[in-house]
Amino acid sequence: MSQDAVFMFPGQGAQYIGMGKELYHSFPEAKDVFDKANAVLKFDITKLCFEGPKDELTNTANSQVAILTHSIAALRCLEKTGKFTPKITLGLSLGEYSALVAAGCLTFESALMLVRKRGEYMDMAAQKNPGKMVTILGMPVKDVEELCKGIGGCEIANLNCPGQVVVSGKANNIELLASFAKDKGAKRAIILDVSGAFHSSLMTPAKDKLEKEIEKITFNPPAIPVISNVTAEPTQDPAIIKRNLITQVNSKTLFEASVRYTAAQGFKTFIEIGPGQVLKGLLKKIDPSLQVVNIEKPEHISALSISGNPVV
Repeated sequence: MSQDAVFMFPGQGAQYIGMGKELYHSFPEAKDVFDKANAVLKFDITKLCFEGPKDELTNTANSQVAILTHSIAALRCLEKTGKFTPKITLGLSLGEYSALVAAGCLTFESALMLVRKRGEYMDMAAQKNPGKMVTILGMPVKDVEELCKGIGGCEIANLNCPGQVVVSGKANNIELLASFAKDKGAKRAIILDVSGAFHSSLMTPAKDKLEKEIEKITFNPPAIPVISNVTAEPTQDPAIIKRNLITQVNSKTLFEASVRYTAAQGFKTFIEIGPGQVLKGLLKKIDPSLQVVNIEKPEHISALSISGNPVV
């Protein structure tokens, strides 16, 4: 018997060497996705996922397509079991593209091409407008906002869960913010190992370039609602979906609000599909009553096929 669930997908940073390798060798559905990605991208993304090297896999232009490919490979394996019926989808930043594929709004091939361009444009913007990101722990959002205003050159980039605010900005400003935040009572300020100030105005050149690419692609009305990162609300209107994806590049993401909205609709089972368990950790902080099932490796699929009663 199929169980209703929310399908959710990870964003950049979830990549690791070996991602998807076990799925590829265990399920033809996963192999088909990786092989298709190689053909569309015209390079061996499969080898890069399985073997690295790490610096190449971590490169923004590569990591985004790698995470998308692994996520959709895991999704296709999950769909084969018939154990869960998605009623709504969402993703963290990049993960929104996987969510759109899951909802039938974008083909995997179209999503791959857009995500490859997205990564390239973000990388170019980061080189043109160098910046950093910092996670502030244990400080209210309004206090972080005041710090950003006081220092200048800093913007809130991600609101992922209670007690965690991610800020983007120019490198010197972010370092100042990190120092001041600890002085003002933050528990920790962690400079992130990323190549740019994502989800900030420093990414505007990437937004402008991506807009032209998105307008070339056909978006179908999704079969189920998709939660937008920039509004934390569902939509099934392709024109609005396109606009939100464009806006997302240089605007803050609202993952916590997205999860809270979805939970308020009565959904309690969330399936994290793709590499890592970052989203599971965030959901524990957002609402510990929510049940999360991870679908990343063959044993996760096998457990569903054998018992039909996944451990959550």
